[in-house]
Amino acid sequence: MTRASVVSVGLDSAHRFSKRPVDSITLLEGLGIEGDAHFGRTVQHRSRVARDPGQPNLRQVHLMHAELFDDLAALGFEVAPSALGENVTTRGVDLLGLPTGTVLALGQEARVEITGLRNPCLQIDRFESGLLKAVVGRDDAGELVRKAGVMGVVVQGGRVASGDVVAVERPPRPWAPLEPV
Repeated sequence: MTRASVVSVGLDSAHRFSKRPVDSITLLEGLGIEGDAHFGRTVQHRSRVARDPGQPNLRQVHLMHAELFDDLAALGFEVAPSALGENVTTRGVDLLGLPTGTVLALGQEARVEITGLRNPCLQIDRFESGLLKAVVGRDDAGELVRKAGVMGVVVQGGRVASGDVVAVERPPRPWAPLEPV
């Protein structure tokens, strides 16, 4: 069995679609990723700030599974880590199958609590035409499936780098499924 790990980390100080891959990122408790445009206790996503700038920032860290890139490559899309705006790219963790409130231990210190799903937007198609349809699908029951990663808040700070181990700590049952945040 492959151990769960961090494949890549990225950040960007401006509100651009893609992040810049870096060697490591520093997570600060309750705030997010130092130097990233989404850093803060209150919402930083521009459209959400316009609606209500005082709402809590449930999107401090964007995590995406590298297995999605494998699936996209099979469809003819070439997507690299951080290109879709994620801060942390993982491998070996079923991010989309985790319940709300799951805590991911990233490396030696950092811990991120999963708050919900990323809701893919039209910017994905601006990045590469047809990609939005590839990251949004339907399950066997016809329900919408969002595949573009999960969002979380920093509950314990620390440095995170590619190669770091990821440990999954699910909350007590009953589990609440992930919803878009």
